[in-house]
Amino acid sequence: MQKHRADSWRELLSRCIATPHERQRIATALGVRTITLTRWANGQSQPRLQNLRQLLAILPEQRDELVTLLRQEVPDFRAELIDEEATDIPDTIPGEFYKRVLQTRGTMPKSLRYAALCDLILQQAIKHFDPQRIGIGISIARCLPPVSGGPIRSLLTDMGRGTPPWRPNMEHETMLLGAESLAGYAVLSCRLIAIADLLETSNRIPASLGTWEKSAAAAPIIFEGRLAGSLVVSSTQLGYFSPSLQQLVNSYADLIALALDQEQFYDSTRIQLGMFPPQAEQQTHIANFRQRLLEFVKTAAEHHQHISASQAEQAVWQQIEEELLQKSLTTLGQQQQEMYHGT
Repeated sequence: MQKHRADSWRELLSRCIATPHERQRIATALGVRTITLTRWANGQSQPRLQNLRQLLAILPEQRDELVTLLRQEVPDFRAELIDEEATDIPDTIPGEFYKRVLQTRGTMPKSLRYAALCDLILQQAIKHFDPQRIGIGISIARCLPPVSGGPIRSLLTDMGRGTPPWRPNMEHETMLLGAESLAGYAVLSCRLIAIADLLETSNRIPASLGTWEKSAAAAPIIFEGRLAGSLVVSSTQLGYFSPSLQQLVNSYADLIALALDQEQFYDSTRIQLGMFPPQAEQQTHIANFRQRLLEFVKTAAEHHQHISASQAEQAVWQQIEEELLQKSLTTLGQQQQEMYHGT
Protein backbone atom coordinates (compact mmCIF):
# COMPACT_ATOMS: atom_id res chain seq x y z
CA MET A 1 0.00 0.00 0.00
CA GLN A 2 1.37 3.41 -0.95
CA LYS A 3 2.12 5.65 2.00
CA HIS A 4 0.02 8.84 2.29
CA ARG A 5 2.07 11.89 1.34
CA ALA A 6 2.59 14.31 4.20
CA ASP A 7 0.75 17.63 4.03
CA SER A 8 3.48 19.59 5.84
CA TRP A 9 7.11 19.25 6.82
CA ARG A 10 5.99 19.00 10.44
CA GLU A 11 3.83 15.99 9.64
CA LEU A 12 6.76 14.39 7.82
CA LEU A 13 9.04 15.08 10.78
CA SER A 14 6.44 13.58 13.12
CA ARG A 15 6.55 10.36 11.11
CA CYS A 16 10.35 10.30 11.15
CA ILE A 17 10.53 10.62 14.94
CA ALA A 18 7.73 8.15 15.63
CA THR A 19 10.10 5.59 17.18
CA PRO A 20 12.23 6.42 20.26
CA HIS A 21 15.40 5.20 18.53
CA GLU A 22 14.99 7.48 15.51
CA ARG A 23 13.88 10.39 17.68
CA GLN A 24 17.05 10.07 19.74
CA ARG A 25 19.27 9.59 16.68
CA ILE A 26 17.95 12.71 14.96
CA ALA A 27 18.08 14.79 18.16
CA THR A 28 21.69 13.75 18.80
CA ALA A 29 22.72 14.58 15.23
CA LEU A 30 21.08 18.01 15.51
CA GLY A 31 22.45 18.68 18.97
CA VAL A 32 18.98 19.29 20.47
CA ARG A 33 16.75 17.51 22.99
CA THR A 34 14.14 15.00 21.87
CA ILE A 35 11.39 17.22 23.30
CA THR A 36 12.55 19.98 20.93
CA LEU A 37 11.87 17.72 17.95
CA THR A 38 8.42 16.96 19.30
CA ARG A 39 7.69 20.68 19.67
CA TRP A 40 8.81 21.33 16.10
CA ALA A 41 6.57 18.53 14.84
CA ASN A 42 3.60 19.83 16.88
CA GLY A 43 4.10 23.42 15.76
CA GLN A 44 4.90 24.60 19.29
CA SER A 45 8.26 26.05 18.27
CA GLN A 46 10.10 27.04 15.09
CA PRO A 47 13.59 25.70 14.26
CA ARG A 48 16.25 27.95 12.80
CA LEU A 49 17.07 27.65 9.09
CA GLN A 50 20.39 26.10 10.08
CA ASN A 51 18.51 23.31 11.89
CA LEU A 52 16.31 22.70 8.87
CA ARG A 53 19.33 22.37 6.56
CA GLN A 54 20.89 19.95 9.02
CA LEU A 55 17.65 17.97 8.97
CA LEU A 56 17.96 17.55 5.20
CA ALA A 57 21.36 15.92 5.67
CA ILE A 58 20.18 13.70 8.52
CA LEU A 59 17.16 12.45 6.54
CA PRO A 60 18.57 11.92 3.03
CA GLU A 61 15.75 9.59 1.93
CA GLN A 62 13.14 12.23 2.75
CA ARG A 63 15.22 15.16 1.50
CA ASP A 64 13.33 15.97 -1.72
CA GLU A 65 9.90 15.72 -0.09
CA LEU A 66 11.10 17.72 2.90
CA VAL A 67 12.43 20.53 0.70
CA THR A 68 9.12 20.72 -1.18
CA LEU A 69 7.10 20.89 2.05
CA LEU A 70 9.44 23.43 3.65
CA ARG A 71 9.01 25.76 0.67
CA GLN A 72 5.25 25.70 1.21
CA GLU A 73 5.85 27.39 4.56
CA VAL A 74 9.06 29.27 3.71
CA PRO A 75 8.87 30.10 -0.04
CA ASP A 76 12.46 31.41 -0.24
CA PHE A 77 13.94 28.45 1.67
CA ARG A 78 17.21 27.32 0.11
CA ALA A 79 18.39 23.76 0.66
CA GLU A 80 21.94 24.67 -0.26
CA LEU A 81 24.26 26.68 1.91
CA ILE A 82 23.96 30.37 1.09
CA ASP A 83 27.06 32.36 0.21
CA GLU A 84 26.98 34.46 3.37
CA GLU A 85 27.16 31.34 5.52
CA ALA A 86 29.98 29.85 3.47
CA THR A 87 32.18 32.90 4.12
CA ASP A 88 31.95 32.23 7.86
CA ILE A 89 34.49 29.40 7.48
CA PRO A 90 38.05 30.64 8.20
CA ASP A 91 40.34 30.01 5.22
CA THR A 92 43.39 29.11 7.31
CA ILE A 93 44.15 26.50 9.97
CA PRO A 94 44.64 28.08 13.43
CA GLY A 95 48.30 28.48 14.36
CA GLU A 96 47.62 26.92 17.75
CA PHE A 97 46.49 23.71 16.04
CA TYR A 98 49.77 23.40 14.14
CA LYS A 99 51.48 23.52 17.53
CA ARG A 100 49.27 20.68 18.82
CA VAL A 101 50.07 18.55 15.78
CA LEU A 102 53.82 19.04 16.16
CA GLN A 103 53.69 18.33 19.88
CA THR A 104 51.68 15.15 19.32
CA ARG A 105 54.04 14.00 16.58
CA GLY A 106 57.06 14.61 18.79
CA THR A 107 55.72 12.76 21.84
CA MET A 108 53.69 9.90 20.35
CA PRO A 109 55.32 6.46 19.95
CA LYS A 110 55.86 5.53 16.30
CA SER A 111 53.41 2.61 16.52
CA LEU A 112 50.59 4.97 17.54
CA ARG A 113 51.57 8.06 15.55
CA TYR A 114 49.43 7.51 12.45
CA ALA A 115 46.18 6.75 14.29
CA ALA A 116 46.64 9.48 16.91
CA LEU A 117 47.69 12.26 14.53
CA CYS A 118 45.11 11.45 11.87
CA ASP A 119 42.31 11.35 14.43
CA LEU A 120 43.44 14.73 15.80
CA ILE A 121 43.67 16.27 12.31
CA LEU A 122 40.41 14.84 11.00
CA GLN A 123 38.47 15.98 14.07
CA GLN A 124 39.80 19.51 13.61
CA ALA A 125 39.07 19.42 9.86
CA ILE A 126 35.46 18.32 10.43
CA LYS A 127 34.81 21.24 12.78
CA HIS A 128 36.59 23.61 10.41
CA PHE A 129 34.81 22.58 7.19
CA ASP A 130 31.38 22.07 8.72
CA PRO A 131 30.72 24.48 11.61
CA GLN A 132 26.96 24.36 10.88
CA ARG A 133 26.90 20.56 10.55
CA ILE A 134 25.24 20.51 7.15
CA GLY A 135 26.99 17.26 6.19
CA ILE A 136 30.71 16.68 5.51
CA GLY A 137 32.68 13.44 5.13
CA ILE A 138 36.50 13.37 5.23
CA SER A 139 38.60 10.30 4.52
CA ILE A 140 42.24 9.38 3.98
CA ALA A 141 43.11 7.15 1.03
CA ARG A 142 46.62 5.75 1.45
CA CYS A 143 48.75 3.96 -1.13
CA LEU A 144 48.56 0.24 -0.40
CA PRO A 145 52.18 -1.01 -0.38
CA PRO A 146 52.90 -3.10 -3.47
CA VAL A 147 53.77 -6.77 -3.61
CA SER A 148 57.48 -7.53 -4.11
CA GLY A 149 58.42 -4.03 -5.19
CA GLY A 150 55.81 -3.83 -7.95
CA PRO A 151 53.67 -0.80 -8.83
CA ILE A 152 51.09 0.80 -6.52
CA ARG A 153 47.74 -0.52 -7.73
CA SER A 154 45.29 0.88 -5.15
CA LEU A 155 44.52 3.34 -2.37
CA LEU A 156 43.16 2.05 0.94
CA THR A 157 40.65 4.26 2.76
CA ASP A 158 41.22 3.27 6.36
CA MET A 159 40.36 6.41 8.32
CA GLY A 160 37.48 8.86 8.05
CA ARG A 161 35.30 11.20 10.07
CA GLY A 162 31.97 12.84 9.27
CA THR A 163 28.93 14.81 10.30
CA PRO A 164 25.38 13.56 9.56
CA PRO A 165 24.37 11.92 7.29
CA TRP A 166 27.85 10.38 7.51
CA ARG A 167 28.74 8.59 10.71
CA PRO A 168 31.19 10.25 13.12
CA ASN A 169 33.58 7.34 12.58
CA MET A 170 33.74 6.19 8.94
CA GLU A 171 35.89 3.07 9.34
CA HIS A 172 32.90 1.01 8.15
CA GLU A 173 33.46 2.57 4.72
CA THR A 174 36.91 1.02 4.36
CA MET A 175 37.50 0.07 0.73
CA LEU A 176 40.04 0.09 -2.08
CA LEU A 177 40.05 2.89 -4.67
CA GLY A 178 41.80 3.22 -7.98
CA ALA A 179 41.81 5.24 -11.18
CA GLU A 180 38.00 5.26 -11.19
CA SER A 181 37.90 7.48 -8.11
CA LEU A 182 38.42 11.16 -7.32
CA ALA A 183 41.02 10.14 -4.72
CA GLY A 184 42.92 8.19 -7.34
CA TYR A 185 42.70 10.96 -9.93
CA ALA A 186 44.18 13.47 -7.46
CA VAL A 187 47.13 11.14 -6.87
CA LEU A 188 47.70 10.37 -10.56
CA SER A 189 47.54 14.07 -11.50
CA CYS A 190 49.58 15.17 -8.44
CA ARG A 191 47.23 18.10 -7.79
CA LEU A 192 44.04 19.05 -6.00
CA ILE A 193 40.85 18.15 -7.85
CA ALA A 194 37.44 19.64 -7.01
CA ILE A 195 34.03 18.81 -8.51
CA ALA A 196 31.19 21.26 -7.87
CA ASP A 197 28.41 18.92 -8.98
CA LEU A 198 29.01 15.17 -8.78
CA LEU A 199 25.59 14.53 -10.34
CA GLU A 200 26.54 16.27 -13.56
CA THR A 201 26.88 13.56 -16.20
CA SER A 202 29.26 15.60 -18.35
CA ASN A 203 32.03 15.51 -15.72
CA ARG A 204 35.21 14.19 -17.31
CA ILE A 205 36.90 13.61 -13.98
CA PRO A 206 36.31 10.12 -12.57
CA ALA A 207 34.44 9.98 -9.28
CA SER A 208 32.69 7.08 -7.57
CA LEU A 209 29.60 8.85 -6.24
CA GLY A 210 28.58 8.15 -2.64
CA THR A 211 25.04 8.13 -1.32
CA TRP A 212 24.95 11.71 -0.05
CA GLU A 213 27.76 13.40 -1.99
CA LYS A 214 26.90 16.46 -4.07
CA SER A 215 30.38 18.03 -4.34
CA ALA A 216 33.88 16.94 -3.35
CA ALA A 217 37.56 17.85 -3.36
CA ALA A 218 40.64 15.63 -3.14
CA ALA A 219 44.22 16.71 -2.48
CA PRO A 220 47.33 14.54 -2.87
CA ILE A 221 49.37 13.82 0.26
CA ILE A 222 52.90 14.80 -0.79
CA PHE A 223 56.30 14.97 0.90
CA GLU A 224 59.51 15.89 -0.94
CA GLY A 225 57.76 15.33 -4.27
CA ARG A 226 56.66 11.79 -3.40
CA LEU A 227 53.08 10.64 -2.86
CA ALA A 228 51.37 8.69 -0.09
CA GLY A 229 47.73 8.96 -1.18
CA SER A 230 45.09 11.67 -0.96
CA LEU A 231 42.71 13.42 1.40
CA VAL A 232 39.09 13.46 0.21
CA VAL A 233 36.45 15.88 1.50
CA SER A 234 32.81 15.42 0.42
CA SER A 235 29.77 17.63 1.02
CA THR A 236 26.00 17.29 0.84
CA GLN A 237 25.96 20.75 -0.77
CA LEU A 238 26.45 21.59 -4.43
CA GLY A 239 29.43 23.82 -5.19
CA TYR A 240 30.60 23.77 -1.58
CA PHE A 241 34.33 24.00 -2.25
CA SER A 242 35.19 27.59 -3.02
CA PRO A 243 38.81 28.38 -4.01
CA SER A 244 39.63 29.20 -0.37
CA LEU A 245 38.17 25.91 0.87
CA GLN A 246 40.08 24.02 -1.81
CA GLN A 247 43.30 25.50 -0.46
CA LEU A 248 42.16 24.43 3.00
CA VAL A 249 41.87 20.83 1.76
CA ASN A 250 45.47 21.13 0.55
CA SER A 251 46.57 22.44 3.94
CA TYR A 252 45.00 19.54 5.81
CA ALA A 253 46.56 17.08 3.35
CA ASP A 254 49.94 18.63 4.21
CA LEU A 255 49.24 17.98 7.90
CA ILE A 256 48.29 14.35 7.21
CA ALA A 257 51.72 13.94 5.60
CA LEU A 258 53.26 14.51 9.04
CA ALA A 259 51.51 11.37 10.33
CA LEU A 260 53.18 9.10 7.76
CA ASP A 261 56.63 7.53 7.63
CA GLN A 262 59.05 8.33 4.81
CA GLU A 263 58.79 4.81 3.36
CA GLN A 264 55.04 5.29 2.88
CA PHE A 265 55.68 7.86 0.15
CA TYR A 266 56.32 6.73 -3.43
CA ASP A 267 57.65 8.22 -6.65
CA SER A 268 54.83 9.03 -9.04
CA THR A 269 56.35 6.65 -11.63
CA ARG A 270 55.55 3.71 -9.33
CA ILE A 271 51.85 4.57 -9.03
CA GLN A 272 49.82 2.69 -11.63
CA LEU A 273 46.33 2.49 -10.18
CA GLY A 274 43.95 -0.18 -11.39
CA MET A 275 40.17 -0.07 -11.64
CA PHE A 276 38.06 -1.24 -8.70
CA PRO A 277 34.39 -2.19 -8.37
CA PRO A 278 31.90 -0.10 -6.33
CA GLN A 279 31.94 -0.37 -2.54
CA ALA A 280 28.88 -2.64 -2.41
CA GLU A 281 30.61 -5.18 -4.63
CA GLN A 282 33.78 -5.02 -2.53
CA GLN A 283 31.98 -5.94 0.69
CA THR A 284 31.86 -9.68 -0.05
CA HIS A 285 35.66 -9.62 -0.04
CA ILE A 286 36.11 -7.21 2.88
CA ALA A 287 33.37 -8.42 5.25
CA ASN A 288 35.40 -11.42 6.44
CA PHE A 289 38.66 -9.47 6.75
CA ARG A 290 39.21 -10.39 10.42
CA GLN A 291 38.67 -14.09 9.73
CA ARG A 292 41.10 -13.96 6.82
CA LEU A 293 43.61 -12.17 9.01
CA LEU A 294 43.41 -14.84 11.71
CA GLU A 295 43.85 -17.59 9.12
CA PHE A 296 46.86 -15.79 7.62
CA VAL A 297 48.54 -15.39 11.02
CA LYS A 298 47.80 -19.03 11.88
CA THR A 299 49.32 -20.25 8.62
CA ALA A 300 52.40 -18.08 9.13
CA ALA A 301 52.86 -19.51 12.64
CA GLU A 302 52.54 -23.06 11.36
CA HIS A 303 55.38 -22.35 8.93
CA HIS A 304 57.42 -20.71 11.73
CA GLN A 305 57.25 -17.31 10.02
CA HIS A 306 57.55 -14.31 12.31
CA ILE A 307 55.20 -11.59 11.12
CA SER A 308 53.88 -8.43 12.80
CA ALA A 309 50.20 -7.48 13.00
CA SER A 310 50.70 -4.63 10.51
CA GLN A 311 52.52 -6.93 8.07
CA ALA A 312 49.71 -9.48 8.31
CA GLU A 313 47.04 -6.83 7.67
CA GLN A 314 48.98 -5.52 4.70
CA ALA A 315 49.30 -9.02 3.22
CA VAL A 316 45.56 -9.68 3.54
CA TRP A 317 44.75 -6.34 1.88
CA GLN A 318 47.10 -7.25 -0.94
CA GLN A 319 45.16 -10.51 -1.40
CA ILE A 320 41.89 -8.59 -1.52
CA GLU A 321 43.40 -6.08 -3.93
CA GLU A 322 44.31 -8.86 -6.37
CA GLU A 323 40.84 -10.42 -6.09
CA LEU A 324 39.12 -7.10 -6.80
CA LEU A 325 41.39 -6.28 -9.72
CA GLN A 326 40.56 -9.65 -11.25
CA LYS A 327 36.88 -9.04 -10.57
CA SER A 328 37.03 -5.73 -12.44
CA LEU A 329 38.84 -7.35 -15.38
CA THR A 330 36.23 -10.11 -15.55
CA THR A 331 33.39 -7.58 -15.47
CA LEU A 332 35.04 -5.50 -18.18
CA GLY A 333 35.51 -8.59 -20.34
CA GLN A 334 31.85 -9.54 -19.96
CA GLN A 335 30.75 -6.04 -20.89
CA GLN A 336 32.92 -6.08 -23.99
CA GLN A 337 31.49 -9.44 -25.02
CA GLU A 338 27.93 -8.17 -24.55
CA MET A 339 28.70 -5.11 -26.67
CA TYR A 340 30.28 -7.29 -29.36
CA HIS A 341 27.30 -9.60 -29.52
CA GLY A 342 24.85 -6.70 -29.33
CA THR A 343 23.10 -7.91 -26.16
